[in-house]
Amino acid sequence: MIFFSHKDTIMIVNFSIENWMSFRNPVSFSMIASRERQHCERVPKINKYKTRLLPISAIYGGNASGKTNLFKALNFARDLIVKGTQPDSLIPIKPFSLDDNLKENPSCFVFELLIENTIIEFSFAVTQKAVIEEKLVHISSTSEKVLYHRLNNEPNFEKSLKKNKFLNFAFKGTRDNQLFLTNTVSQKIDIFRPIYDWFKNSLKLVAPDTRFASFEQFFDEDHPLYSTLNDMLIQLDTGIVHLGGENISFENISFPESLKTIIQEEVKEGMTIRIVSETGNVRFIISRKKGELIAKKLVAFHHKADGTKTQFDIKNESDGSQRVIDLLPVFLELSATNSNSVFIIDELDRSLHTLLTRQLIETYLDNCSEKSRSQLLFTTHDALLMDQNIFRRDEMWVTERDHSGISNLISFSEYKDVRYDKDIRKSYLKGHLGGIPRIIAN
Repeated sequence: MIFFSHKDTIMIVNFSIENWMSFRNPVSFSMIASRERQHCERVPKINKYKTRLLPISAIYGGNASGKTNLFKALNFARDLIVKGTQPDSLIPIKPFSLDDNLKENPSCFVFELLIENTIIEFSFAVTQKAVIEEKLVHISSTSEKVLYHRLNNEPNFEKSLKKNKFLNFAFKGTRDNQLFLTNTVSQKIDIFRPIYDWFKNSLKLVAPDTRFASFEQFFDEDHPLYSTLNDMLIQLDTGIVHLGGENISFENISFPESLKTIIQEEVKEGMTIRIVSETGNVRFIISRKKGELIAKKLVAFHHKADGTKTQFDIKNESDGSQRVIDLLPVFLELSATNSNSVFIIDELDRSLHTLLTRQLIETYLDNCSEKSRSQLLFTTHDALLMDQNIFRRDEMWVTERDHSGISNLISFSEYKDVRYDKDIRKSYLKGHLGGIPRIIAN
């Protein structure tokens, strides 16, 4: 019986976490659109379920309110699913630490995902030592079917799966500290692989210090995105005319000798690899042609006063320009026709002027429609982005930490007094919506 298609449509419906870092109690984050009509022309329709899923969500909040902890929860879940665990190793959970009664309790994660035309729910509860519970549910437009429910060392397979000898064999070989889903993939059982692939290939997390890997299109003038990327650098007033590559000798690159040896051995004829320095501000592509290693370094070109061009190392560009270079491939991928990526960006506004951040967001939203399937979730401190001309109320969330150190997550659509024509930023900064720093006067 085939439960999932291997086609590419993927979206987040919602997710929940409990007993994770500052989130003591269950909190849920939903991408399901409310009934409001604002900006409805760009909200994707999922006809099978008679619902709409939002293309974007912004999460606001003060310092230490929990925004990054939410990002870390997603990163942990992805790593546990995709990378798995080593035998006898501890699961690196981070339970709520301000309540001794919860330190031994499991941390819980629930994901509802749209994969092709099917919504599935995947959930698990884990302690440092073991997976306590794991469940996979197929959700149709009228009913739910539990495909398996790992509990008390039993798989509790759905009727049509009970006699599948490969699944039963894989379950018996699943370690206590390992997800069954992960083990089925490692055992080359593909029935649940689309869920694994969603976390591996479709969910893309960008931390504040992430140097986005896909920068090779800046080197190649024949790349279809080369002109678009460089045009946007000009539009965003970075001062950069265009990016390009400087040929350098592989022997003269200041890599550790051990890394050079690995490159010499691993890079075969016709291969190209990307390498980013430890500081993230020097980037190379290295390829082998006719047996020789060829290296190029990414550089930026600027106009001189006489109209000629001069080049700068990327490390000499401002933090804001470097951040734009990192994020442009993200936004172009999101905006591409038939894009199916889900990007989660922590501190989108880091080192960026509000107008630059806004331009990136609007560029993406201008390409969204009822048929688009990409999604962008991001955290930010920038209250100037809290604008209903850009976002719907159900696309804006706030994290808030109370006096007990417990974080909560609230959608602006839950506030009944937040009208579509209200200056939501003003209410937020006055503290009416929570999520702002509590500054204690002397």
